Amino acid sequence: MTQFSSNDTVSYAIEGGIAWVKFNRPDKRNCMSPTLNRDMLEVLDLLEFRDDVGVLVLAGEGTAWSAGMDLKEYFRETEAKGLGATRAAQRESYGWWRRLRWYQKPTIAMVNGWCFGGGYGPLFACDLAFAADEAQFGLSEINWGILPGGGATKVAVELLPFRKAMYHAMMGENVDGKTAAEWGLVNESLPLAELKARVAEVANILLKKNPVALKATKDAVRRVSVMSYDDAEDYLIRAQEAANSYDNDGRKEGIRQFIDEKSYKPGLGAYDKDKAGS
Repeated sequence: MTQFSSNDTVSYAIEGGIAWVKFNRPDKRNCMSPTLNRDMLEVLDLLEFRDDVGVLVLAGEGTAWSAGMDLKEYFRETEAKGLGATRAAQRESYGWWRRLRWYQKPTIAMVNGWCFGGGYGPLFACDLAFAADEAQFGLSEINWGILPGGGATKVAVELLPFRKAMYHAMMGENVDGKTAAEWGLVNESLPLAELKARVAEVANILLKKNPVALKATKDAVRRVSVMSYDDAEDYLIRAQEAANSYDNDGRKEGIRQFIDEKSYKPGLGAYDKDKAGS
């Protein structure tokens, strides 16, 4: 059953351990307004520690994923209220993106259509990203006289080779889903009609993994990208020890099934996490 946030700007449905969350402003191409940003934080809070949610998928209602920030509501109307209102709106938007980057559960961006500017914030915040071939990606800020702010430039530099990031940010041209996959903005691109099935397939694979190990892995990949090798090595040792202290039974069960039962091969799939503690 589909449910809605307080102001109906976000919808969500839980099916078989997957939370399908959608931007719900199709008439505005799912542009992010202050209201939507508050609603998204509300929904993330509701879902993060639910036992019936193992993976969160973020999609868009209608023909867009998100066309970025609402120029009227987020920029013009907020700026008219002064610096305090502007800072509050920034905290709300950047706040839920940050929350999503470090979310407890694995997250997947399912980019079904337009993804512009500010949409790069939640795109990068999701752990994995899949796009429709028909989707359109763009940093259009340069076309209306500003730089790609709010983290968008950082996302481009983080995900793209230097020359492609520079071209993408300076030219303001759109690229389709196939090009986005070739450049590294998303993991894969495929026809829109096949997109949800592929995302569901990936989500169901993730559901079979140890959730403690998944969370530790998510965090490790993001953390070590800005560390020296020695710092990363030390961090990863400590992170593994912390994960073991929290879920040592799960780790031992995986080793037991491999060595004693010989019931799975780590290089070919996950152990049966439902046996842990039984």
